[in-house]
Amino acid sequence: MTAPSPWHLYLLECRNGSWYAGITNDLDARFAAHVSGRGAKYTRGNPPVRVLASRAYPDRASASRAEWQLKRQPRARKLAWLQGGDGAAPPLEIRPGALDDPRVVALLHAHLADMALHSPPGSIHALDLTGLQTPGIALFCAWRGEALVGCGALYDPGDGHGELKSMRTDAAHLRQGIAAALLMHLIATARAQGLTRLSLETGTAPAFKPAHALYARHGFVPCGPFGHYVEDPYSCFMTRAL
Repeated sequence: MTAPSPWHLYLLECRNGSWYAGITNDLDARFAAHVSGRGAKYTRGNPPVRVLASRAYPDRASASRAEWQLKRQPRARKLAWLQGGDGAAPPLEIRPGALDDPRVVALLHAHLADMALHSPPGSIHALDLTGLQTPGIALFCAWRGEALVGCGALYDPGDGHGELKSMRTDAAHLRQGIAAALLMHLIATARAQGLTRLSLETGTAPAFKPAHALYARHGFVPCGPFGHYVEDPYSCFMTRAL
């Protein structure tokens, strides 16, 4: 039997500088709904730009109780309260990844093994540990406390056209907004580095459909091969301007 998805209490920063709190059992989809104007009445007029913080709860009732408590806090204390520790999951932290950390190595090996399940050898473009040491590649890892929950990399070849690589969420932490948080972090990093375009290659098998949807929600559109890539029925290419 599949374990039920945890519920999340989240805090959004809106375009006008205000904050909005809510609960959901699918943070990626709920954030996308707010961005597209299909979320709450408030965010239809004040669209969010990022998830400030989120915490997981075992069920809707406990998330609702926490939401009520959060909304009673003054603004100056809301973020600290949400990131505090009252038994909920630690807040998500994204920081540079270390390739000598065995937890990072294990997650990357799992990523490569999963790619091999869905694409033939000649159509797998995921990077191994040696590939991730290529100049211009920066790996970032997402953590909840001491638990490594995801990773993603940004390749800057020096021509203004960056590439996303090694996007992976740990199997035990799916549907918690981790992939979206990593993606937003990588987009922000690319902009800060002066890149003007960001592209990616991923698979075409059904297992990759959630990734396609995630990228589309964040402005990526289908495109042709770029860089060293060539047309391949097992490859899906997407891009967006920054």
